Amino acid sequence: MHDHAPDPALLAKAETLTEALPYMQRYAGATFVVKYGGHAMGDADAAEDFAEDVVLLKAVGINPIVVHGGGPQIGAALKAQGIESRFVNGLRVTDAATMKVAEMVLSGAINKEIVSWIAAEGGRAVGISGKDGRLVTTTKVKSDVDLGFVGEPDDVDTRLLDTISKAGMIPVVAPVGVGADGQTYNVNADTMAGALAIATGAERLFLLTDVPGVLDKNKRLVTDLTPPAIAALQADGTITGGMIPKLQTCIDAVEGGVDAAVILDGRVPHAMLIEIFTRQGAGTLVRRG
Repeated sequence: MHDHAPDPALLAKAETLTEALPYMQRYAGATFVVKYGGHAMGDADAAEDFAEDVVLLKAVGINPIVVHGGGPQIGAALKAQGIESRFVNGLRVTDAATMKVAEMVLSGAINKEIVSWIAAEGGRAVGISGKDGRLVTTTKVKSDVDLGFVGEPDDVDTRLLDTISKAGMIPVVAPVGVGADGQTYNVNADTMAGALAIATGAERLFLLTDVPGVLDKNKRLVTDLTPPAIAALQADGTITGGMIPKLQTCIDAVEGGVDAAVILDGRVPHAMLIEIFTRQGAGTLVRRG
């Protein structure tokens, strides 16, 4: 017989788990695509938290697919090799030499680093790029200025992702695709994540970034948005800069059948778990409305 009151901290832990239960039941068997940003990756503690979250998702029966960026790391590698970086409207102009370095950094260094973080937390991850198993066939991005080897997803063959997930492993995808002609293309990581979310019929798309989410004019977090609300906030100048393409990715995803897309602060410890398993949520959630 227990005749003493339980430790309040332990009680709080148990209550947290029971609060999470309906969400675990709801999402069991679902696919979540998680984009992990280049800037959010710089901090070792944040990386460990991120890996723990992904391993926990897999453990409760959710199938996470990780897509990573690497802009800052590519920039540093190009600089080290004396190759100049040029940007047009936020997109890196990618010539053949730049593409070689970008693929090396994305598919090599960063991809395998994330795989090893997940392994350190007891998960099994497989690092691939959009070239593996012809996962992502890309076409050259159309723009007024020639951006070189910058592509956008044209066709996604999810068989490799399905195989990895069914084997109890976590796919970690570098944002590199291949053209119909066999040419390698650099793909924006948000765009890549959105395309994979639509193709896999994902329940959720998470864009982890280094801002809290969408902020209103008074710098307060906007927790829920729909495509018409996003259009209004863009028209009145509340949403500007790099948030515009992120939200466009969210709109494309929810209009493509993804249940919800979330912009989250990757610097906040366990932001993803708070967003998924608690009533309050943590970022800006976009639904079709």
